[in-house]
Amino acid sequence: MNRIEQLIAELCPEGVEFKELGEVGEFYGGLSGKSKNDFTDGNAKFISYMNVFNNLEVNTDINDTVKISATEHQKKVQLGDVLFTGSSETPDECGMSSVLTTRIDEPLYLNSFCFGFRFFDNNLFIPGFSKYLFRDEQIREQISKTANGVTRFNISKNLFAKILIPLPSLPIQEEIVRILDTFTELEAELEAELEAELEARKKQYEYYRDELLTFGDEVEWKTLGEVAKILRGTAITKKETINGPFPVVANAPNPISNHNESNRNGETVVIARSGANAGFVSYWNEPLFLTDAFSLHPENTVLLPKFLFYLLKRKQKNIHTMKKGYGVPHIQAKEFESYIVPIPPLSEQERIVSILDKFDALVNDISVGLPAEINARRKQYEYYRNKLLTFKPLEEKNAG
Repeated sequence: MNRIEQLIAELCPEGVEFKELGEVGEFYGGLSGKSKNDFTDGNAKFISYMNVFNNLEVNTDINDTVKISATEHQKKVQLGDVLFTGSSETPDECGMSSVLTTRIDEPLYLNSFCFGFRFFDNNLFIPGFSKYLFRDEQIREQISKTANGVTRFNISKNLFAKILIPLPSLPIQEEIVRILDTFTELEAELEAELEAELEARKKQYEYYRDELLTFGDEVEWKTLGEVAKILRGTAITKKETINGPFPVVANAPNPISNHNESNRNGETVVIARSGANAGFVSYWNEPLFLTDAFSLHPENTVLLPKFLFYLLKRKQKNIHTMKKGYGVPHIQAKEFESYIVPIPPLSEQERIVSILDKFDALVNDISVGLPAEINARRKQYEYYRNKLLTFKPLEEKNAG
């Protein structure tokens, strides 16, 4: 019997109590009434959306500032508060959490695209325990069900308040935090080594890719408007995304829904049109339906779709810079009509695609090579974290 099992046997032999979030705390919103100018030369720190999204615990060593006057009544973030992202492009990424685990002596505010949760009883949870609990697979599954939308998903606070969480005793929490902190530190060291090796391989891949895709006057150059059809996506409603057989591609690189018909068949190069992923280039070899994106369909007798994908992916950073707009950034499909690409013989295109497919699998495919090893490490960590954060509810224990 391990230490946690001993503690559970001693402190909660009948199981652990579960309660809805709405019973143990309250929600609060982020900054309100702010304009773009308020975020220039500010006098107070604020926690950004990406700070919440990317971190288990809030990073307070930041330069993100906002202007706050002495007469304003903005909610300040406190030690132990759990912060959540309010929306995302997929339901699985909604409600990502981050916890303020350190006490700070200066006011700290939350951006308007997130919301906070504060426990009524500050002694109910150790902040270090909360940071793991709300990122746990079992809680994340409940959180994803509170999101509604089609191409953009938003959290329902009413549904969020009904999420059930376990309330283990503080000694149990302390032991779990000790174990997971140690495991996380070791995991970070191992991943850093693997990531460094993977980065070296990526640079090697990029070098050979650039060599293979560098052409001069020895080949013909044409605009995409001359050799490819550029098709724009179609707006759909939430009702249309139920029980259909085809993936829907919006401004995210992965399928997010279904539709009852497809207007895109065969090999397709897709470019996200707007949002944070505007300009993201992806390749599809299956029927799909586009919403907030557009697709490129080259003439197969002139330009292979997969070859075009590698050409554009090589210029991914440049394509991202093509987005415009002060609110939601976007890219216009017509800008690609004049985009110039090389047209080597089809046999040469096939040869290059074959080589790059193999390189790409070694570097990016999570089922092989270093990415597979990194993924296995993460899965192992998630397994132990889920085991440590799984508790027997009181009623289930009593029922036995």
